Amino acid sequence: MLGTVISGDRRIGGAALEERVKKAASGFLALGLREGDRVAILMRNDIAFLEATFACGELGLYPVPVNWHFSADETAYVLNDSGAKALVIHADLLLDLKNSVPDNVQCVVVATPPEVQEAYRLSVDACQVPEGERNWDGWLEEQTPYAGDAKAAPASMIYTSGTTGHPKGVRRLPPKEDQTAATLEARKYVFDFQPSMRAVMTGPLYHSAPNLYSTFSVRIGGTLFLQPRFDAEETLALIEREKLTHGHLVPTMFVRLLRLPEDVRAKYDLSSLVRVMHGAAPCAEAVKRQMIDWWGPVIHEYYGGTETGAAVHCSSEEWLAHPGTVGKAIPGATVKVLDDEGGELPAGEVGEIFLRLWSFPDFTYHNKDDARDECEREGLITCGDVGCLDEDGFLYLRDRKRDMVISGGVNIYPVEIEHELIQMPGVQDCAVFGIPSEEFGESLAAAIQLMEGSTLSAEEVTSWLAPRIAKYKLPHVVTFHDALPREETGKIFKRKLRDPYWKDSGRAI
Repeated sequence: MLGTVISGDRRIGGAALEERVKKAASGFLALGLREGDRVAILMRNDIAFLEATFACGELGLYPVPVNWHFSADETAYVLNDSGAKALVIHADLLLDLKNSVPDNVQCVVVATPPEVQEAYRLSVDACQVPEGERNWDGWLEEQTPYAGDAKAAPASMIYTSGTTGHPKGVRRLPPKEDQTAATLEARKYVFDFQPSMRAVMTGPLYHSAPNLYSTFSVRIGGTLFLQPRFDAEETLALIEREKLTHGHLVPTMFVRLLRLPEDVRAKYDLSSLVRVMHGAAPCAEAVKRQMIDWWGPVIHEYYGGTETGAAVHCSSEEWLAHPGTVGKAIPGATVKVLDDEGGELPAGEVGEIFLRLWSFPDFTYHNKDDARDECEREGLITCGDVGCLDEDGFLYLRDRKRDMVISGGVNIYPVEIEHELIQMPGVQDCAVFGIPSEEFGESLAAAIQLMEGSTLSAEEVTSWLAPRIAKYKLPHVVTFHDALPREETGKIFKRKLRDPYWKDSGRAI
C-alpha cells in the first residue's frame, strides 16, 4: 500500500491515493499508451506529479520528468527526443509552452495548487486549467480504476543537465525480480527507507535524487511532505511541527540554514530527526561540521549519479573520522579511481572516479546509444568527477573534471576555493572558474553573490582568501552579482559564467 503525500493543506494516502493512481493508469491506457511508452511530467513539486509517476509504473510506462526551468525550445527538445505520447503539466507552465508542445503529444493539465501559487507569486488566473483542456482531476473522475496486473515499474527517464550540449535521457531497463529486491536493499542501506518515516522533500522532483527519494518514500509506505521550494526557517518549523524523521537536502540549503540568526535556529526542536541525506554537490567541511554539531549525527551523505545510482554512502560518524570524505562503496558496489589511460590509481592519487552499483538495472542514453562509450570503462561509469581513495577505501572528491583549471601547468580545483569563500562574512553564494590568461594559459575568476545589506570589494575578498589558500589559487578577477545561475538541486551552471570570458579568446574549453 502506498504511503501518504502532504503538500500545503492537502493530504492523501493509502486507498485514496491508490485509487487515483489506478484511475490515472486507466486514463493513460485510454489515451493509447502501452508498456514502454513515455509520459512527460512538467510540474513543480505537487501530489499529482507522484500520482502520474506511480500510474506510469502500473503500466510499465516511463515517466519523463522535465525541468520546468527549461526554455520553450529546450522543453520541446525533450518532448521530441523522448518520444513522449502524453504530457502532464501544471496550468501556469502550459501558458508559456502551448505553441511548443508537439501536435502528437496529448496534454492533461493540472491546476497549479495554492501552495505553489503562493511560493512562486503566480496569478490566480494563470493557475486555472484553461477551457477545452483535459483537467487532471476531472479526467480522473471519468476513469475506472485499472484492474490489470501491474508491470515492472521502470525508473523515471531523467534527462541529465546538458551543461555541454543537449541533455541526454537516461533510460533504464525495467528491473528483473532479483534486481528489484537487491536495489531496494541498497536504497534502504543508503536512505533508510521504512514505512514509519516522515520525510521532507524540498528539492525539485524533476531531478534524479529528489525524484527517487520521494517515490521510494511513498512506495514503501512512508509519509512525505512536499515543499514547493526551500525556505530555511519554514523547514525547521515543519520538522518540529510534524516530528519529521527523514529528509533530503543539498549543501546550499545547509548554508542558508546556518545563516539564520542564532535565536531562530535555537527555537526549533529537531530531536525527531533520524537521517537527513545530502548529495548533488560538494559540501564544504566547515559547513558539514557545523550541521553535525547542530543537528547531531543524523547527517548522511551519498555519492553517485543518474546513471550509477547512489553507490557511495557516509554516516556522520564516518565523516568525523575521515573529514571531507563522501563515503565508501556500499555493499554490491564498486568504486575505482582511474588515470587518463584507464589504469587504476593507488590510494591518495587523484584521477577520474568510476563506479557502479551492480544490482541497478542497466541503462542506455535514449536515442544516443554510443554516448555511453564516453563515460564507461570496463563496465564502470563516471559522473565526470575527479578525486581519490584513501587506504581505507573512503572516497574524496576534488572537483568536476571539466571544471578543473590548469594554470601554469598546475592543476587547480575551484571547489577548494569555493569552500573557503563561502565562509567569508557577507558572501551568500559563490562560483570559481577558469578564464583565459596569456601568461598562464588559464587563471581564476570568482563570481560572488553578496548577502542582503553586505558590501565587499575585490581587494577585501583577495585579502580574506590570502592566508587560507596558496597564492597561485587566488582569483585574478572578482565580480559581484545579484544572483548566480544555480539550480534548486544545488548545481551551478558555471558555463554561463565562463562563456563571456572565452567567447573572443579564440580557444575552446
